Amino acid sequence: MNTLTLALPPPVPARATSARWVAPAAWTLLAIALAVLVVPLWASDYVSSAVLVPWLVFSLAALGLNLLTGYTGQLSVGSSAFMSIGAFATYNLALRCPGLGLVPAMLIGALVAALFGVLVGLPSLRIKGFYLIVSTLAAQFFVEWVFVKFGWFSNYSASGVISAPALVVAGVDVSSPAGRYLFTLAVVVALTAFASRLVRGPTGRRWMAVRDMDTAAAVLGIPIAQVKLQAFAVSSFYLGVAGALWAFAYVGTVEPHGFDLARSFQILFIVIIGGLGSILGCFLGAAFIVLFPVLLSTVAGQHLGGLIDPGNLENAQKIVFGALIIGFLIKEPEGLARLCVNGCRRLRHWPLSPPG
Repeated sequence: MNTLTLALPPPVPARATSARWVAPAAWTLLAIALAVLVVPLWASDYVSSAVLVPWLVFSLAALGLNLLTGYTGQLSVGSSAFMSIGAFATYNLALRCPGLGLVPAMLIGALVAALFGVLVGLPSLRIKGFYLIVSTLAAQFFVEWVFVKFGWFSNYSASGVISAPALVVAGVDVSSPAGRYLFTLAVVVALTAFASRLVRGPTGRRWMAVRDMDTAAAVLGIPIAQVKLQAFAVSSFYLGVAGALWAFAYVGTVEPHGFDLARSFQILFIVIIGGLGSILGCFLGAAFIVLFPVLLSTVAGQHLGGLIDPGNLENAQKIVFGALIIGFLIKEPEGLARLCVNGCRRLRHWPLSPPG
């Protein structure tokens, strides 16, 4: 027995094991951070305002949903509803409290979205899975109906579409394309850093315990109800900030139909493509969703413009885009984040690793 015990290899410390997994993702995040800091030096106004800003906003929205679905296991298709609450709350605070400032208005608007997220999360204490999806779907339709029905939220605009006020942060006008990009980047970086610390701390471990086996988590003394509602609140806060950035820094308008069910599914697709339970996957999935249609449109317009009718070109692009998503999920169901980590690991050991 002693000989067998001595023959066993020493156990690998948990810190070292996690470091092997985290290092490639950390290097990739560092590369993304350096890229987004260097981009404003050469990017045009179109690239800054029409590509980079929506990519950052979608990444933040996907991060909010991933905290709820990927880390806590609570399914939701109501992400767009929380984004609209954050956008409308920020607009009304900026309109009715002129001296408040944009950043405090965004934070308070996100807190309003977090409060609504707790209310929407109450059914998760009794139901799960498909039934929870239906519950969040009802919240999506309810929020959109409220903003259309009651004109107070849109300042009684006849069309229901309202223009967002100018972007002024601490007395500095950041309404230019580069200014809106840098402002969005600062908010996304700060919230991403906070989410990274959150998921690696006790809160994140409780979330993942509930995700993996809520019954075992309850036996261990984890307050299931508190953890679920906390995840809904944090997720809705992030989505509320993303909605405010979408309205103020990207579109420049606030309207209920801009945050419809299709937007919720778009955010869900970003999380699935990027990778559940991965912060890096949120940025990679958002880049795929934002950049790949632009690439398809460019290629189709240059090489297939005369072969396909312009009216059917967009539908053909959607078909190709959907087929590629399905094929990618079959090939790598754990998302772009796992694909990136595996690629970085192979490059690190490339001279010694066998092909394939």
